Amino acid sequence: MSSRLRFLLAAVGLLALVWLLLAALDRALALAQRFMGLPTGMRWLLGTILLLVAMAGVAVGAWWLRPRKARAPVAAPDRASLEARIEKLREAATDVEELRKELGELDRRRDSARTYLAVFGEISTGKSTLIAALVPGATPERDPRAGTTRDVVTYDTSAWGDPWTVADVPGSSEADGETRERLAREEALRAHAVIYVCAGDLTRTQGAELRWLGDFGKPLVLAVNKADQWLPDELERILTRVREQAGGIPDAVLAISAGGEERFTRQLPDGSTEDVTRRRAANVQPLMEALRRLLAPGTAALEAQRENAVLAGLHERTGEREHAYRSEEAERIVRRYARRAIVGAMAAVAPGTDLVIQGALATGMVRALAGLYDVRVTDVEIDTLLRQARMTLRTGTSVVLAVAGNALKAFPGLGTLGGGVLHAFAYALIFDSFGRALAATLAERRTLDQADAGERMRELLGDAGASRLRRLAELTGEALRDR
Repeated sequence: MSSRLRFLLAAVGLLALVWLLLAALDRALALAQRFMGLPTGMRWLLGTILLLVAMAGVAVGAWWLRPRKARAPVAAPDRASLEARIEKLREAATDVEELRKELGELDRRRDSARTYLAVFGEISTGKSTLIAALVPGATPERDPRAGTTRDVVTYDTSAWGDPWTVADVPGSSEADGETRERLAREEALRAHAVIYVCAGDLTRTQGAELRWLGDFGKPLVLAVNKADQWLPDELERILTRVREQAGGIPDAVLAISAGGEERFTRQLPDGSTEDVTRRRAANVQPLMEALRRLLAPGTAALEAQRENAVLAGLHERTGEREHAYRSEEAERIVRRYARRAIVGAMAAVAPGTDLVIQGALATGMVRALAGLYDVRVTDVEIDTLLRQARMTLRTGTSVVLAVAGNALKAFPGLGTLGGGVLHAFAYALIFDSFGRALAATLAERRTLDQADAGERMRELLGDAGASRLRRLAELTGEALRDR
């Protein structure tokens, strides 16, 4: 764009701004004149209203701009209760060896009296190069596929006076790297402190990782690497933006140069070119000083914070195992009772209209699911839930029969058996819907929420998904053949 065109656009923009300001001033003067012409009582009333609105606006603005309190670290359960949950999973034939090893590693590191440091961050931000600068003799293996570290690599050193172990963890945001990212997060929780490495402004993913580390209360230094690539004023602006993006989570935000190699092509005087590789000078002294201040209380003083982070992470992982186990077990319970209902339904008179016929089975299924999710239920609560389920069936009988009839058309061998099979399939649909609705409510709410279970059941009764109907039809056929 030419300088004349830029000047013209700037002049037009300035004139437009002046015009808007004059228009706003004219409007304000007109409103003030009309206000002064009002009766005294009206002026006082409007003035009071305007003052209250202005004060409310100031209050909202002050609340919005108030300093945010630091979030408390994730609370960890006591170790005894966590071990009891892991043992319960082991008794249920669930693989918990990884969880038990984590507890063993927690004890081993506490007894070692070493300081553990994890270098964390996205791929290709210079984590491995930084470790090479921090730990003399550390030469991590290079991987040309993207990033350097494919697993957790640890380096022991006493170069800083005390025994230290520095962990180089896999980089995050790597393609197909979910397993390696999980390893990185677990190692970060095991460490006494974390160095988070970035190479400029924080991305959304990096911001989420920082918040995750902050939630666990990890002592944290945010190191902006490759500082030698910017001019001093550029570097200062980048550090200011990164501090704003970090939201006060890191204990320190600083700039470093991890060094490493750089490759470029140089043109020679004769016109030819050559590839040149040279090492960049490292400058990690600001990071070392920040780490000394951060870890000045000593390993023993930081151990309680590290143990809380490990147990909190282990609590989440145990919860994931419990959720998977309960989901699988709930599926088996619902299938088992639906199969029994199919057999028992052959003696029922009207399909789907009276759950009392199958009351014992329904009560048994409720107790089994409630026991699975550690929810205490009374006989009164069960009776109320079954009455609500019967009301749902009375209003949805036509839907149940329509879904059952359409499903059996896809299975000529079953459909030709007539009303008995339709009756049995309807009960399979009823118990499957009732059991799945109840299991979902217990899993999410940890209580017997009858209204939520009833709403979920109504939705499932009308679900005519092909895969679900085929599964129930096959279950009906198997139950009838075994009978």
